[in-house]
Amino acid sequence: MKKFALFVLLLTLGTVAGRAQESRQDVSISGSVVIEPFVSSSTDVKVSAKRGLGALFSYRFMLTPRGAVEANYGYSQNNVHFRAPAIPNGYLINTRLQEVSAAYVYNFNYHNFNPFVEAGGGALLWGNILNIGTTTLDAKSQTTIVGLYGAGVAYEISPSFDIRLQYRGIFSKVPSFGGGPAFQTNKYYNINNPVIGVAYHF
Repeated sequence: MKKFALFVLLLTLGTVAGRAQESRQDVSISGSVVIEPFVSSSTDVKVSAKRGLGALFSYRFMLTPRGAVEANYGYSQNNVHFRAPAIPNGYLINTRLQEVSAAYVYNFNYHNFNPFVEAGGGALLWGNILNIGTTTLDAKSQTTIVGLYGAGVAYEISPSFDIRLQYRGIFSKVPSFGGGPAFQTNKYYNINNPVIGVAYHF
């Protein structure tokens, strides 16, 4: 009887430990909106952009019950419009925007709701798509180093899944696409990036 009780205890502890170990990681996929603000610079170059739609893929690893590290890859497409005195009608650049970033995430737990905040950094890879949406051949691909911050909430719908709603802010230098003075603003701006998606814990 004692051996059986010991076996049950060890099995229970093993299950709990395995469960705890499984819940230390999660992956998520989210729909993403990239909202770039209008920029008017001292160089008389004005930059605006349509809202970009895309996806965000994230991986989190829990270091402590509340703290985690996160790796992100994001992809979206939008159309950036440059206007300057030398180009009254402006140049349009159809943009392929990719994000590679990492952040530290701090979680709060309130029953099924898990609010969180995060901060980190990474890079944005600005690629130009040469199609009918791009009206200049002078644009070149560019990479900008960025800061990342954000806050959100995850709602647990089961032990393995949650719905994640989040605001992300990306602080970046305004891209110039290597186009010279007609594209140069010498300014930084804050890109708004709301996302919503589903996370799987394992």
